[in-house]
Amino acid sequence: MKRAIVIGLSLCLLVAAAYFSGSKWLIYHETMTFLDQSRGRPVAVDIAVRRDKAMQARAGMVKLPVAVLNHGNTVKYTEYSFLANLFAARGYMVVSIQHDLANDPPLVTKVGELYVGRLPVYERGIKNIEFAVAQLRKVRPNADYDHLTMVGHSNGGDIATYFAKEHPKQVVKLVTLDNLRVPFMTDGKFKILSLRSHDPVFKTDPGVIPDTETCEKAGITVVQTGLQHTEMSDRGPEAAKVEIEKTLDKFLDENKALAPVDTSKPKIADPGPNPGPLAQYAPGSGGAQSVPTD
Repeated sequence: MKRAIVIGLSLCLLVAAAYFSGSKWLIYHETMTFLDQSRGRPVAVDIAVRRDKAMQARAGMVKLPVAVLNHGNTVKYTEYSFLANLFAARGYMVVSIQHDLANDPPLVTKVGELYVGRLPVYERGIKNIEFAVAQLRKVRPNADYDHLTMVGHSNGGDIATYFAKEHPKQVVKLVTLDNLRVPFMTDGKFKILSLRSHDPVFKTDPGVIPDTETCEKAGITVVQTGLQHTEMSDRGPEAAKVEIEKTLDKFLDENKALAPVDTSKPKIADPGPNPGPLAQYAPGSGGAQSVPTD
């Protein structure tokens, strides 16, 4: 009897382990770096995709929808794995791009200038995206690069929005997490979801978010959260990620062609203390300064 109980418990543990690790196995990440010789600039990307979808794409059975994920200032391109995995679980090939390099000048704020002086940063981001997509067309041809879902947090959300302004025919959805500078398009050509923070430091510029009536007409969904601006990456508490995931699930469920797979994982009830502002980070710098940025 005791032996049977032990065997039964062992099987339950094996099933539980398989259940919680299954989604991690199902999605794989691959990092590659391309050299843009015209700018003398390396562009690193992390690709997240479901293994079964990747196999189908290689066999020519499907063409993967593409989501381009853009990081916030001082946050690395690999620090949005919870978002990358959510989109990948739904059948997307997710392309996370590293926009900032260690030798790039720091992000500046110039009040009174267009996008408070950030336009050169957005233009650099656009070139990074265009270059990365051009290279991926060669090495990952079985994906739909002509109909992109643009995603971004903070400065990355502004890059995603600016890309959508410049390439409206190439974008089918736009998802931003607390972008602060670039106003949303109101022509209704594609749906927009924006999750907003409740943060005493990071404030949205006037004119970025249209009024309620304009949003309704243009297909713009604005969700006010109780989250801090700096909680919207892997650095944030588990509870913040869960809230973002639930909102994204509802938004993406409108596309019935992409059925989600089970990506359940243990949830942490107590998210712990507020992590506070992100440290200033430059890839490869080996150091940090506590300076809140966007």
